[in-house]
Amino acid sequence: MAIVNDKRPVNLDLTTIKFPVPAIASIIHRITGVGLFVALPILLWMLDRSLASPETFADLKDLLATPLARFVVWGIVAMLIYHLVAGIKHLLMDIGIGETLEGGRRGAFLVLAVSAVLILLAGGWIW
Repeated sequence: MAIVNDKRPVNLDLTTIKFPVPAIASIIHRITGVGLFVALPILLWMLDRSLASPETFADLKDLLATPLARFVVWGIVAMLIYHLVAGIKHLLMDIGIGETLEGGRRGAFLVLAVSAVLILLAGGWIW
């Protein structure tokens, strides 16, 4: 077995690496997926409170009128929007649309742009 004397530099500092846009879009897609998983208990709790009784529904409605609760709901909706838009891009890639290097770049820019617009619109609707 030969020992390879590799003199290539090893860069382990992720802050100095310039990621391409498709990599950034993919990383955000993964982060939003984890975020949605973490937010699931909050959403289930809100569903439970909204269906338990008219009193708990009114309490939840009062809670959701506070700025902090609206911000949390907007964050969850933003994660859902981004994850949905990026998921649609992946489905399109599965059927052969945007599989090239240039198509991947354009698709990533499109995902970021469409998501940003939809997240801002959702923020206006929530606030």
